[in-house]
Amino acid sequence: MKVLLLKDPKDKDSGPDPYIKLSHPECYGGLVFTSPRALEAIKLCLKENSKNEGWSKSLKQRWNTKPAYVVGKATACLVEEIGLIPQGEKSGNAEKLAEYICSREKPNSSALLFPCGALKREVLPTVLREKGIPLESLAVYQTTQHADLQESLSSYFSQQGFPASIVFFSPSGVKFCLQHIQKLSGDLINHIKFAAIGPTTAEAMEAAGIPVSCTAESPTPQDLAAGIQKALHLQNCCLAK
Repeated sequence: MKVLLLKDPKDKDSGPDPYIKLSHPECYGGLVFTSPRALEAIKLCLKENSKNEGWSKSLKQRWNTKPAYVVGKATACLVEEIGLIPQGEKSGNAEKLAEYICSREKPNSSALLFPCGALKREVLPTVLREKGIPLESLAVYQTTQHADLQESLSSYFSQQGFPASIVFFSPSGVKFCLQHIQKLSGDLINHIKFAAIGPTTAEAMEAAGIPVSCTAESPTPQDLAAGIQKALHLQNCCLAK
């Protein structure tokens, strides 16, 4: 029994150099990260010797006097790798993180800096705006379809056959992969159990007309595996009747 994991699409650098904003912690009340890719873009930026030196000598310490809000353990680990202390990692998704931030930030305080992708969803910005908490978004990466996506999917289906389950890890993955999966699966698509890494991705799947068999309780490999196993077990029980 095979499970096809459709990880996030290829990311490309985009937008202004994040170091320009990061070099002025006095202008912000803290940081917000909802994506590991935003941290990867910042880590790439800090690889330059002059920037790394400035970050290590003073900027890191100055940012550590302010909160660094994050979604999920993967993002939290990357925040720790650049020397910051994450908060809110158990939130699990942007909506819950927004609630967490609102419980700690005061309206009309200094803006929070939000390094993100060009295709970010508006859930978190909208909630914070409604509560009067300033947020400054900074696009640090751009999500695009991988050049070999169609070929890779075709190769998988021809060599491995139809998977018992397909997992989406982002709304972008749904956007770029679904049409190819539908074409390759044909009528057999109704026998595939579709899983989502979190509620945001599940919403995108439902909006695209995909039945969501399970959503991970939290964005971890353990919870995702448990959800898939349960969905496939229920399917097998139904077939056995």
